[in-house]
Amino acid sequence: MNLIDLKKIVTENLENTNEEFKRIFHGRGNYYSDFNYLTIDSIDKILFIVLFEELDEKIEKKFLEMINKVFNDSIHETLVLQRRYLNKSPCEVLSGNLSENNIAIENSIKYKISFTNKNIGFFPDMKVGHDYILKNAKNKNVLNLFSYTCAFSLSASKAGAKNIVNVDMSKGALTIGRENHHLNDFNTSNVHFMPYNILKSWNRIKKQGPYDIIVIDPPSFQKGSFAASKDYEKIIKKLDSLASEKCIVLSALNAPELDTNFIKNIFEKFSVNFKFEKRLDNLKTFPTNNEEKSLKNLIFVKN
Repeated sequence: MNLIDLKKIVTENLENTNEEFKRIFHGRGNYYSDFNYLTIDSIDKILFIVLFEELDEKIEKKFLEMINKVFNDSIHETLVLQRRYLNKSPCEVLSGNLSENNIAIENSIKYKISFTNKNIGFFPDMKVGHDYILKNAKNKNVLNLFSYTCAFSLSASKAGAKNIVNVDMSKGALTIGRENHHLNDFNTSNVHFMPYNILKSWNRIKKQGPYDIIVIDPPSFQKGSFAASKDYEKIIKKLDSLASEKCIVLSALNAPELDTNFIKNIFEKFSVNFKFEKRLDNLKTFPTNNEEKSLKNLIFVKN
C-alpha cells in the first residue's frame, strides 16, 4: 500500500462526513500494515491527523502534501496534526484556526475535547458500547466504573436512566464529565460523580445500588492504581453485592495482550451468577487483523 492508495481510501471515507465524529483512516489495528502509525479523524469541521511514529523527513513531507490536498477538497476548516510519539504530544495547526473550546459529537451527544492533551478526552472506538447503553438504560439504575469524562453516563442520560453513578479517581476527569452533561442540557439531579479509588470504595458505591446496568471500562494499566491483568478480577468478585436481580454488565477491555477468554474466565471463576451473552461487534471503521487484540465489549446477564 502506498500514498496513492491511502489518498484514495481517505478521500472515499471523507464523503458524506458531517458534524458527527468519524474515523477516516485507522492504521493502528495493523489491517493496513504500511500505515500502522497513522489515524485520521473527522471531528466536526476539524481534520485530525495523529502520527504514532516519527517518519523519515522526505516521507513525512510527501505525506503532508497529500493530506493538505485532501483537506483542501473537504468540508473541513481546520487541519490539526499530533505527533503522539513525542512525550507531550503537542498538536500543530497546519491550516485554519483552532478554537479554545472544541467538541466531538457522537449520536448527537456533545463531548468536550482538548487538543492540548495527549488524549483529547474522547474514545471513538467505544461507540458500540455507548450505543448499547442508549438502547438499554431507560428507567435503569446505572453504575459507570472508571467513568473518566462520563461518556457512558451521557448515553444513559439521553436514554432516560433513572439514576446514574460515575466513579473515577480523577477529579479533573469527573469535572469534565459534569461539564459534558451541562453541555448537553442533561439534568444532573439523578447523576452522581464519585472521585474515589474504586478498589477501596465498595461500601460507598453500594449505597446507590442495587444496579440494573454496570459498566466496567478500566484502563489496561494505570501506574499505582490499576493493572487489568491482576485487578480486573477484584471488580468481578464484587458484582453480586452490587447487582439487581436482572443486572446487565458491559465488561470492556482494550488490552492487546489480554483476550476475550481472559474476561470470560474471571466471570466463570468469581461470578457464576452472570452468564456470557455476547460480544459487541467493533466498528468497521476500526479494522484490525486480529480481533482479540482490539477492543473487547462483552455483555453478561445475571441468571
